[in-house]
Amino acid sequence: MELMTFALGALWVLVLVLTAAVFALARQVGVLLERVQPVGAMISDNGPDIGAKAPQLTLPNLNGGPIALAAPGRSRVVFFLSTTCPICKALIPALRDVVRAEGDWLDVILASDGKPAPHQEMIAREKLTDFPYTLSSELGMTFKVAKLPFAVLIDGTGTIKAKGLVNNREQLESLFNAAELGRPSVQSTMLADGQPA
Repeated sequence: MELMTFALGALWVLVLVLTAAVFALARQVGVLLERVQPVGAMISDNGPDIGAKAPQLTLPNLNGGPIALAAPGRSRVVFFLSTTCPICKALIPALRDVVRAEGDWLDVILASDGKPAPHQEMIAREKLTDFPYTLSSELGMTFKVAKLPFAVLIDGTGTIKAKGLVNNREQLESLFNAAELGRPSVQSTMLADGQPA
C-alpha cells in the first residue's frame, strides 16, 4: 500500500513539473513571436520591376472568355500555381477569402502553363470555376517566374504594385500591405522605419 501511495505521489509531482514546463515553453514561444518581424512576400529581382507597366496581354481562360492582364479600373492579383504544388493548393482558401473581402476592386487570376487536362481536373476537384484560369507560358516567362507559388499585384492603371514568392496567407496579404504603403515589400518598409528586416 505504501508503494502505491509513493508511486501516485511521484506521478502527481511529475505531472506538475511537466505542466510548469509547458507553461514556460508557451511563454518563450510568445516572447520569440514578439521578437520575430513579419516576413512579407519574397521579392524576385527578375521580370518587370515594381512600378513598371504590366505587359498588355490577352490571355486564354479555361473558365470563360479571354482575360486582359491589365484591365482599366480593376486591380488584379495574378497567382501562379501548379497542379503538383501542395502549397499552391493550400493557398486556395486564402485566395477565396481575398475575393470575398476585396472583390469590389480586385480580381484574382490563376495562371499556369502546360497541358489543359490536368488543370481542368484541378478546376473540377478544387471547385475553381469562379476564378479566371489561364494557361500561358508567355505570362510566366514575362514575369520570370522560377518558383511557385508566385503572385503579382497589378493596379487599375496597369502598374505592377507588388510581386513575390508567397508560401502562406501572410505573405499573400503582405503584397496588399506593401502596395497600400507605397513600398515594394514589407521588408523595405521595416528598413525605412529603422527596424531590422
